[in-house]
Amino acid sequence: MNSESTPLLKLSEVSLTDFREENKLLTNISFQVNQSDRLAIVGPSGAGKTTLLRLINRLQEPTSGLIEWDSQPLCNLSIVKLRQQIVLVPQEPKLLGMTVEEALAYPLVLQQLSKLEIEQAIDTWQSQLSIPDDWLTRNELQLSLGQRQLVSIMRGLMMKPKLLLLDEPTSALDSERAQQLIETLINSNQTEQTTIIMVNHQKKLVKQFAQGILTLKEGQVQSIS
Repeated sequence: MNSESTPLLKLSEVSLTDFREENKLLTNISFQVNQSDRLAIVGPSGAGKTTLLRLINRLQEPTSGLIEWDSQPLCNLSIVKLRQQIVLVPQEPKLLGMTVEEALAYPLVLQQLSKLEIEQAIDTWQSQLSIPDDWLTRNELQLSLGQRQLVSIMRGLMMKPKLLLLDEPTSALDSERAQQLIETLINSNQTEQTTIIMVNHQKKLVKQFAQGILTLKEGQVQSIS
């Protein structure tokens, strides 16, 4: 967010219209994020917060404007490479029919980590997020939304992305779990230099987490602080 540094992520006049090209979902969005930043995106329902995360992860493409990653157009990066570096955890994540343990291990198997490395990563993050052993054998139908959120965030952290995008990660958590998650995210940011962009409507947690706050309203940037 320091304009004097070379940004990790930069959006310049980014706009998005709906598929009928009738309604603007985002209009002239411009901001930048540097490595190790913690940015919160806030605003009322329908402001475009989730849509903005989807653009950064290339689940949608902007109608106009430019998104740059490491000073290169984001669209030049292959989807596979992009999803290894930029991980999005949606508000209602899916485990795709896997058990928790399988879902956690799967992206690390794709990265060709050894079985021992995968087990160590699971143990480390399971401890940090206080995830019980009996969750590991459960499937998606046996988990609450809050439990799926924690598992998906743990999977994202295990991948050691350059940028972690979180969409309302505390929305289904009780206050104790939410507090622990925020502390874990701050610790990962500080020790692993993980850059994090988080959409969140809980003002107390935003204040604790964020180094910068971007406020959206009706698809436009209202303020950056």
